[in-house]
Amino acid sequence: MSDKVILVVGTYDTKDDELNYIADVIRAQGGGVATMDISVLGDPSAPCDYTKHDVAEAGGSSIQAAIDSGDENTAMQIMAQGSAALALKLYREGLFDGLIVLGGTMGTDAALDLCQALPIGVPKYVVSTVSFSPLIPPERLPADVQMILWAGGLYGLNSICKASLSQAAGAVLGAARAVEKPDFQKPLIGMTSFGKTVLRYMVSLKPALEERGFEVAVFHATGMGGRAFECLAGEGAFAAVLDFAPQELGNHIMGSTISAGADRMTNAGASATPQMVSIGCYDLVDFIGWQDVPPKLAGQEVHAHNRLLSSVMMTPDQRREMARAICTQLAGAKGPVNLILPLEGGNEWDRPGGPLHDAEGLAAFIDELRVRCPDNVTLIELDSHINDAAFSDRVLAEFDAWVAAGVITP
Repeated sequence: MSDKVILVVGTYDTKDDELNYIADVIRAQGGGVATMDISVLGDPSAPCDYTKHDVAEAGGSSIQAAIDSGDENTAMQIMAQGSAALALKLYREGLFDGLIVLGGTMGTDAALDLCQALPIGVPKYVVSTVSFSPLIPPERLPADVQMILWAGGLYGLNSICKASLSQAAGAVLGAARAVEKPDFQKPLIGMTSFGKTVLRYMVSLKPALEERGFEVAVFHATGMGGRAFECLAGEGAFAAVLDFAPQELGNHIMGSTISAGADRMTNAGASATPQMVSIGCYDLVDFIGWQDVPPKLAGQEVHAHNRLLSSVMMTPDQRREMARAICTQLAGAKGPVNLILPLEGGNEWDRPGGPLHDAEGLAAFIDELRVRCPDNVTLIELDSHINDAAFSDRVLAEFDAWVAAGVITP
């Protein structure tokens, strides 16, 4: 008897040898295998546990409809939708413990939807010819997906691609055996931030919230951290969010590829999760350090944080645009929103005398927030800096009031 079952997914009409090789490696390590075919035209060399017909029907369609579409993109989207629905159903029935999907661009496109459908904590591995490629936008990546480059494997098995496939097979089985899945019995608070050099509120807030009986997860707001945060917020995984570092939204609207997606700062609202929001690093735009400055920021001073990441300070007009974007994202929230506005600044470097101090820019941002703040958002102004104790104290006071009122359930 195997201890864990891995669902092996791919287009078995074109990737039969590779998918069977993955299954053999998993079985050789003592794991169990279930197979799912997401091909359209051809058939596997041996029957799969879940056929292409099962997949298409799970998505409310059929293989014939995919063929009749006459379009490979439409056909694969039918299979993507069906495989996501079927995999989630199978997982909820306890029929597999981890997932591995193999593909080129077509298979990867479907794999991302499939992985997105499964909860965080389910091991999800994508073996792809385009792993780590800019072809894959951040918003398509699930919070805990793992990817490995399928090197030298476009057509047929060889020693190069076997090295990738065998690693992935062993990794997903090992992950299924070792994973400690999230325990949502304790209410979870989602918080966004950067490191303690620039934002410090989490140092006092995390232990204070833990003392109140909550678990706190702090997400590094550098694109993928915000993507994971938004994925969980959309699932309603948080009892409340403390979204104090909205910089990824600024990155997005200013044309940086360090983005958490266009839906940044919307998913908590869509799931009616109570939100406290603030302005940590609102005035900085991060971009990939080894790429050109985004056109919208051309001519502005650049600070290289490291070889991966560089930053530009926003102009007053750009800060007004950022304020409008924040208000737009929050306007559709179905749950309560407190926008806590520290009037003395939003990162350690923008204090008076600091290297990024810009009184005019801060004033423009504050003015625009006051004017544009939507009716569903409570604006709370503080005569303090975001890194002052007064900010954290006010957050805890507002949090405790929400608990007392039953808005947040401990």
